[in-house]
Amino acid sequence: MDKLEIKGNWNELKGKLKKKYAALTEDDLLYTEGNEEVLLGKLQKKLGVGRDELIKEIKAL
Repeated sequence: MDKLEIKGNWNELKGKLKKKYAALTEDDLLYTEGNEEVLLGKLQKKLGVGRDELIKEIKAL
């Protein structure tokens, strides 16, 4: 299983995700260091995609 590691450029990634998925809100994209799994769970539920697919999508941005 792939793992998502969010480093210093989260604000940039957040902007790209909001642009691609207009339904995402600031609350959906709220990230605190060490809580990648919580963030992924919220995004999976909101977007209706699998975990691995979501990680690949974020890494491709």
